Amino acid sequence: MARTNPKTIARAKRVKRIRKKITGTAERPRLRVFKSNRHIYAQIINDAAGNTLISMSTLDKEFALDDEKGKTGAAKKVGEMIGARAKAAGITKVVFDRGGSIYHGRIKSLSEGARKGGLEF
Repeated sequence: MARTNPKTIARAKRVKRIRKKITGTAERPRLRVFKSNRHIYAQIINDAAGNTLISMSTLDKEFALDDEKGKTGAAKKVGEMIGARAKAAGITKVVFDRGGSIYHGRIKSLSEGARKGGLEF
């Protein structure tokens, strides 16, 4: 299916432009964020090996939204959980890839949660 929506085309261009500059290595993998209208997804990726090391989303089985309300609160909790998983796997430093979205709202909340969870970027 062709991407004909101007917003979709612009976002794809931004993603391509960001990916030229950001790559994840074994020492410092890439924390990639994708947000849909309903959910938010985060992956820690080693681009040198081409594999996903850790992933977390609002659809994950361990994710339960108890005290936080709304999508921004859910994003912060996802960030904290991926930070905890990364720390358990021995990953402390990452490169943040916002995925073409502006650093505001849910993206910012997820990054703050990841920092609170123990990640450095």
